[in-house]
Amino acid sequence: MAQRIKKDDIVKVISGPNKGVTGKVLAVLPQKNAVLVEGLGVKHRKFKPSRLHPTGGSKDIHVPTPLHKVALVVDEKTGKTSRVGYKKSADGAKVRVARQAKSKEIK
Repeated sequence: MAQRIKKDDIVKVISGPNKGVTGKVLAVLPQKNAVLVEGLGVKHRKFKPSRLHPTGGSKDIHVPTPLHKVALVVDEKTGKTSRVGYKKSADGAKVRVARQAKSKEIK
């Protein structure tokens, strides 16, 4: 099945503790059914001392957000979201359309 959310799309979180937050998609992880959203899911990870890092330390990691918790933002001014569908265009190409916006084509 085709991924309906793509890189550089603007999405809004529709459930969970970050409900209502919007951000740009940095990457889509189809194997995990998840996306990396800019400014969302940044966690602090500590690691033990090793030969590579003798003192140990910490770093920021990006935790993916499940795809079912995000919706595509159709209108950035109002923040309106929509489900995504597919349609064949006049020249036969497959294009994404916004279902709540009366099947308006998504750029």
